[in-house]
Amino acid sequence: MTKSKKTSIPEIKKSLKSYEKEALISMLMDCYKLSSDVKNYIHILINPDETIEELFEKSKHQIRQEFFPERGLARFRLSHAKKAITDFKNLSNDEVRTIDLMIYYVEVGVDVTNSYGDIDEPFYNSMISMYSNVIKKIVGNEALFHRFNERLETIVRKTAGIGWGFHDELSYLYMEFAAEFEEMLE
Repeated sequence: MTKSKKTSIPEIKKSLKSYEKEALISMLMDCYKLSSDVKNYIHILINPDETIEELFEKSKHQIRQEFFPERGLARFRLSHAKKAITDFKNLSNDEVRTIDLMIYYVEVGVDVTNSYGDIDEPFYNSMISMYSNVIKKIVGNEALFHRFNERLETIVRKTAGIGWGFHDELSYLYMEFAAEFEEMLE
């Protein structure tokens, strides 16, 4: 069996230039009907502010559902919650709201632990990793620091008494983060 060669982007562009406007519109509408990502992308192009806000709220809801579902038991599918963040980031290209979702992921993770008790090491490692990634995105940006600092500090406070080194690691990350901004502001 031979492997089919994928068409390159320049070849696709060249081919699309030969189509008439109506055929292109028809092709685009077919893609719109087949893919929710294409549908969301087109909505962002046409009505960016409202669509991005809707996608942001939908992503928050998806994250919360993995930990505190409206029905049934929590599934703790971290990959599904993280996928909601990645999908939002890829569709919207909105860095501030993406950071907000990342922080929300950790906040909900902390709320889960405080509601149900200790989870497990992979769970906490995922929360620490996300928290660390947030800090990396904020470092050096004073506006983002002021926007998100209180929430990052609150996360650390809410983890006091949680095991697995979770609180200690978050405290360390936050103290380094805050110290770096203090130096920057001097």
